Amino acid sequence: MMNNNETGNCQCGLISYSFDKKKVISAHHCHCKDCQRATGSGKATILFIAKKYIEINGDLKFYESKGSSGSHIRRGFCPNCGSGVLSYANEISHILYLKAGTLNDSSWLTIDSNFFTKSANDWNAPDESIKCFEGNPGIMSGIKTLLKSF
Repeated sequence: MMNNNETGNCQCGLISYSFDKKKVISAHHCHCKDCQRATGSGKATILFIAKKYIEINGDLKFYESKGSSGSHIRRGFCPNCGSGVLSYANEISHILYLKAGTLNDSSWLTIDSNFFTKSANDWNAPDESIKCFEGNPGIMSGIKTLLKSF
């Protein structure tokens, strides 16, 4: 039987997590200005996963801001090293956006789409071989109904 357990952690290891990769809903590159600022790079690569399917060890510190599409985004980071680990929208708080860069092994990851390509920088242009959305692809409004089962 194949092991589907995936793990990750912050830079210093104070925060760690594990989940079954078969429970990941999807993965995306978000190019919104909020994600650019939060990551200090051109985008955030995130995995959508239901909160009930991930085990988090350690206590994240949270910062809340209003996202580009009007949602109230809570960004969780390590209080020791500052690594961003996950975020979520208060409006759909049962779905977490796990930061792919914190995975111990991301070789299995496939990116489904790009969000907020209108905010992308020329020096970090979106991969046009995958689906691109100029803004929010309706995930926040449409996902509430779709994801109630997760």
